[in-house]
Amino acid sequence: MNTNTNTNKKCLLLGSYTHPKFHPLQGVDTQISHILNDVMTVQCSENKNMLLSNNIQQFDLVISYVDLWDEKISPQQTAGLLSYVSNGGGLLIIHNGISLGDRYELSQLMGAKFNGHLAYQPLSFRVSGEDHDITAGIESFEMEEEPFQFEFDTFTEKDILLEYKLGDTWHPAAWTQAHGLGRVSFLMAGHHEPSFMHPVIGQLILQAAQWTAR
Repeated sequence: MNTNTNTNKKCLLLGSYTHPKFHPLQGVDTQISHILNDVMTVQCSENKNMLLSNNIQQFDLVISYVDLWDEKISPQQTAGLLSYVSNGGGLLIIHNGISLGDRYELSQLMGAKFNGHLAYQPLSFRVSGEDHDITAGIESFEMEEEPFQFEFDTFTEKDILLEYKLGDTWHPAAWTQAHGLGRVSFLMAGHHEPSFMHPVIGQLILQAAQWTAR
């Protein structure tokens, strides 16, 4: 666990240090902490009990970078996260953080469930939808990334903010939605530490964190 020194707002970055299947938090924690250094204190942890109601309430934002493809978080941890967002907390999911969606309640909270991906490859990205604080100043860009596919929850209204091109078609790469009094955002890019060094990704994470935090 590590922290930076900013004290404006508090952010919990939850990931996997010890046994990540594909996406370790090491290195990524340093990059995200650097991106958010001027606006939030970032506390990095792999302890999923930080999602319990008595622990999570201290944070203005939770960033999910968990890598839980073969297990689910507990009902108590699930309830803590749902209650936190419903009551005004902010949840930002980055890349593999959507693996929380193995629980239906959480796939509904996040607006979609991960449905597989093709090989890591160069992709073109573009801003879509109406003007939004998260994509303010963002131009079309290219980077290498895993093209995630999603099964969307039809019961929630979401704003698609970013798309990536695969073949001749465009697919969602970032979105937001409300959940109760809280805000939820998803950013697809973030496969490994170099992804976070891309200047556009840094700007997107900063703006998404500021918009999503309560």
